[in-house]
Amino acid sequence: MGAERRAAGSGARWARPSYGARGLSASANAEFAPREFAPARVRRPPVRSRAKQAAVRPAGQPPSSTGAGGRRAGAVAGGGRGSHLPKMQDGSRAAAVQPLLPHHRLHLPAPAQRAPGHPAGPEVPFASCRDSETSQPCGTVNFVACQLVALFAAFWFRIYLRPGKTSSDVRHAVATIFGIYFAIFCFGWYSLHLFVLVLLCYAIMATASASNIHRYSFFVAMGYLTICHISRIYIFHYGILTTDFSGPLMIVTQKITTLAFQVHDGLGRRAEDLSAEQHQLAIKVKPSFLEYLSYLLNFMSVIAGPCNNFKDYVAFIEGKHIHMKLLEVNWKQKGFHSLPDPSPTGAVIHKLCITLVSLLLFLTLTKTFPVTCLVDDWFLHKASFPARLCYLYVVMQASKPKYYFAWTLADAVNNAAGFGFSGVDKNGNFCWDLLSNLNIWKIETATSFKMYLENWNIQTATWLKCVCYERVPWYPTVLTFILSALWHGVYPGYYFTFLTGILVTLAARAVRNNYRHYFLSSRPLKAVYDAGTWAVTQLAVSYTVAPFVMLAVEPTISLYKSMYFYLHIISLLIILFLPMKPQADMQRQPQTLNSINKRKTD
Repeated sequence: MGAERRAAGSGARWARPSYGARGLSASANAEFAPREFAPARVRRPPVRSRAKQAAVRPAGQPPSSTGAGGRRAGAVAGGGRGSHLPKMQDGSRAAAVQPLLPHHRLHLPAPAQRAPGHPAGPEVPFASCRDSETSQPCGTVNFVACQLVALFAAFWFRIYLRPGKTSSDVRHAVATIFGIYFAIFCFGWYSLHLFVLVLLCYAIMATASASNIHRYSFFVAMGYLTICHISRIYIFHYGILTTDFSGPLMIVTQKITTLAFQVHDGLGRRAEDLSAEQHQLAIKVKPSFLEYLSYLLNFMSVIAGPCNNFKDYVAFIEGKHIHMKLLEVNWKQKGFHSLPDPSPTGAVIHKLCITLVSLLLFLTLTKTFPVTCLVDDWFLHKASFPARLCYLYVVMQASKPKYYFAWTLADAVNNAAGFGFSGVDKNGNFCWDLLSNLNIWKIETATSFKMYLENWNIQTATWLKCVCYERVPWYPTVLTFILSALWHGVYPGYYFTFLTGILVTLAARAVRNNYRHYFLSSRPLKAVYDAGTWAVTQLAVSYTVAPFVMLAVEPTISLYKSMYFYLHIISLLIILFLPMKPQADMQRQPQTLNSINKRKTD
């Protein structure tokens, strides 16, 4: 352990491992290891005979493990797998194969012979891998390549398969075929998980009654997703992957459950029991098999999403999407032929520019401040508390560009196909943010925890509201956070984040309801309030989401210990001593014709 600590202190370039279910992930570590430390390039010293080992062994030293039958004992007594690695200038050993964080006993297993997340052997043609010459993760390359090809395919789809010239069935079929191909290209045989889940849930859609279709679909989809999460991590030990099949499976799960609830609203509930939004999105006729496949597996969203409503997607395929949105905002002309035909090209270029900036930030800022800094000896034991607060904020900021990149690129792909038009803003400009998954400006300037969450992963928040928050009769905030954690996966860090988020949300709501009105009397007071709440929000979010990127238990506990669990303590004190106003939470209930004195039945 001392050798690794000295190497870290000497400025040696280390791999940036991620955290896995049992600590740091070997797959991610190998993926980001510098070339000179790559496991493939390590040369093992020649194995000496037992006689030579005895001759060169100092007196009192236990026998070496390099002989037959002695490797396991030597791995324990002599430094494990890292003992065969070449020494650095300061005497420490390169730790690309098994870096060890001495403060937490987070051991990496040796690099797997198979590509992370995929079985060994060439029978998986598009498995996630790493090129030995470039140290570039092939899974990431496949993901980016698919999204770029999808971008050009989306332009072609919009120009050459226009609704006026091409039937809806052809557009559905082409979108589905491209999506299936992209899924197989990126994930190989693991894409079968997508197809199996889709077929299972279509069987439920076709056979279940309207009063139960949402329950069956929800439990089957979430159950299948959870089983895949558990098997991928705890049974096969695939660790953290740059891209893996669970991502598309999560998106498909969102779409399956969203569609099932909307069919239930349209066929299994009375119109007067629905809110205005539920009534607008309710589906009166079950989709055909082709429509179902196209909605779930279309090439625009099969890789990175986002989730969207079935009615919006079918309207896009049929060429009514933009017209419907223009009529919703009371456009002056009412005839379809007189309505404008806004082009998405400007919006696509704007989002591609954001994608490029996000990529540059990822290659610079994210690499400079990896999350592994949060378990460094300096951070945990030497830095002052204010320094830890600031450093945690910087590291969490550095973890965002990859999300900005992936979600903005996915949004641009949908827009390029002509999908995602949301209407006209107050200045008369056309908006293409119907499927946007984030609002970067509002995220970075958020003055409340609620505002931050509303603008981060927007489509997932909309899904949680649709299937859980508005429908559960008790503890909606708690159950929504738990569902969100379960949907994300089974890493312990997710549950640390979302359970902490429950406390922070309730505490922030209490503070806002009790004190905000005192600062609205003048602009200077409002400015002071906004500045203070911005700083508190950013620090609170950084503290809350740190386990989400660390994933494992031990580094999370060590981090929170170094921060003295300050936000947990403050949130609990606020909840205990500030009066809560339950009427604020009642705003979650959808306003229906029978909402007064009506007990929820679904």
